[in-house]
Amino acid sequence: IDDTTLRDGEQTAGVVFSKREKITIARMLDSIGIGEIECGIPAMGKEEQAGIRSLVDLGLSARLITWNRALVPEIEASIACGVQAVDISLSVSDQMIVHKLRKNREAVKEQLKVALGFAKQHNLYVSVGGEDASRADPAFLVELMQITRTLGGDRFRFCDTLGIMEPFGMFDRISFLRAAVPEVEIEVHTHNDLGMATANAIAGIRAGARFVNTTVNGLGERAGNAALEEVVMGLKHACGIETGIDTHRFRELSLFVAKASHRPLPVSKPV
Repeated sequence: IDDTTLRDGEQTAGVVFSKREKITIARMLDSIGIGEIECGIPAMGKEEQAGIRSLVDLGLSARLITWNRALVPEIEASIACGVQAVDISLSVSDQMIVHKLRKNREAVKEQLKVALGFAKQHNLYVSVGGEDASRADPAFLVELMQITRTLGGDRFRFCDTLGIMEPFGMFDRISFLRAAVPEVEIEVHTHNDLGMATANAIAGIRAGARFVNTTVNGLGERAGNAALEEVVMGLKHACGIETGIDTHRFRELSLFVAKASHRPLPVSKPV
């Protein structure tokens, strides 16, 4: 489980964690057994970089990973923070490639080669983030995963950036990618715009994804991300899959994040 409360969670409108709150959240996530924490975006500036370095200095058991666009200067900023793992994100749907980047697929592939090659030269663990993968041509995703494999990337992040997937479609898509490039591990990143983030995350795992992104209380842009507590308890009780997470501290963690984010929990909040 890669928890991104400190990155995507903080992209919730109006949510800004203090440095002390970030340290507390990171320590709590680490103490319950979260294996990886996405801890920030170094390209945002010096304050963000200082916060990330303070998390690195904690010496947590969890691996710290930062989010970056697939650009060498942003990866350099992550290296300067002292992290050993990066997510390098690039738009992969034709809609975003054409209208957001004003580029073409070949340019995206070249961008991946340059950024991933640079990251691996610096011995970083690399997740290649496919922004808007749920609207992308599956054959193009296979091409990107093959490049990821060839250049030593560690996993590929399938992002349902706009929250448009449903569980059966997610299962089919991840199953296809797993079969096409079995050497590359898959990570699923789901948004809750249609209320299906948790279901889509679990469907991705059932299809063979080995990594899943979560946020405490489902924080995140717009309608939020898959909630940590829902994914873990869903896997445990609906799927019979143990994650090794100490669920006894979920309430303590949930209430702290609710207070720090100024987002009170609804009375009917699942789990």
